[in-house]
Amino acid sequence: MTRYLLDTNVVVWLLLGDRSTIPESVVTTISDPQAEPLVSAASVWEIAIKRSVGKLMIDPAWPRELARLDLLALPVTAEHAAAVAGLPWHHRDPFDRLLIAQATVEDATLVTADRRLDTYGVPTLWSASRRPSRKERRSAT
Repeated sequence: MTRYLLDTNVVVWLLLGDRSTIPESVVTTISDPQAEPLVSAASVWEIAIKRSVGKLMIDPAWPRELARLDLLALPVTAEHAAAVAGLPWHHRDPFDRLLIAQATVEDATLVTADRRLDTYGVPTLWSASRRPSRKERRSAT
């Protein structure tokens, strides 16, 4: 079984029903019965923070919709948090850094549209194929 950790931007697009932003091949891959799609508690936290400060416009019922997406919850463990210390400083987004650490510890492929995350050497799905538009980056951050 292949584990796929979804970047926060991917989770947001799924919550918004914006599957057209995500390539069909990616949706097919993470929907495969042999796939184990994961959503990190860090992504849930990031969405909650960004919604509460007005940086993300999303329905207040988004936690219920998240439960309907059939993703497996990945808690943040002490091992995940400690693994962040060993990462190079390619960029400073703490949520991205934690997702990279989780993907590394959990032997998961990171599903992301953010090419910057390729520099960490963790396996990724999709990021090398396109760069998100400025509008997409704003809606997911």
